[in-house]
Amino acid sequence: MATLVLPCLNEVQALQWIAKRVPPDMDMLVADNGSSDGSQEVARDLGAQVIEVPQRGYGAAVHAGVTAARPGLVAVMDADATFDPTDLAPLLEAVRAGVDLAACVRQPVSTAAMPWQSRAGNAYLSWRLRHKTGLAIHDIGPVRVFNRDPYLALGIQDRAFGYPMEVFVRAAQAGWTFSELPMPYRERIGKSKVTGSLMGSIRATRDLWRATP
Repeated sequence: MATLVLPCLNEVQALQWIAKRVPPDMDMLVADNGSSDGSQEVARDLGAQVIEVPQRGYGAAVHAGVTAARPGLVAVMDADATFDPTDLAPLLEAVRAGVDLAACVRQPVSTAAMPWQSRAGNAYLSWRLRHKTGLAIHDIGPVRVFNRDPYLALGIQDRAFGYPMEVFVRAAQAGWTFSELPMPYRERIGKSKVTGSLMGSIRATRDLWRATP
């Protein structure tokens, strides 16, 4: 069994869509970051394990979810229905075959799915990461697959939007093998907390930039 960790903040509509698509050999674990829309109750009704994460921040939710997951294979994915869990199969297989870290390269299905400010910030950060670490990475994407215990041993400290960048930096420093695989990227269900606004994208890009060495 693998565990699908979903950092969550007010994603009640998207959770229902996601739950129908979680593969039967995966546990669904929702790391709730203070939802006020009933996401916690809906997730439990859908059969997910739910943990409450009082420290606010994307990284705080992800890291608490990974820590709570059972040892073994873990996939982290946003809980906003931009990704379909059935599309995780190639990433899971890559890690089962020996890759330390598999990550998505987002393939937007529409312009609305990934606005220009998100594309620009992501392109710059990916370039910066390639330059600093030598990783052949082209997307600081929100889907990552790995084995839980070696991942926790990386000692990731960021608990905000810089978390994904630190994951890649520390993985590179540890000599991890890495694979990028394409995944369709859809327009989210519900209101975006980051990519839906220029200021949200700027804040996320700033936090990610600060997480580089």
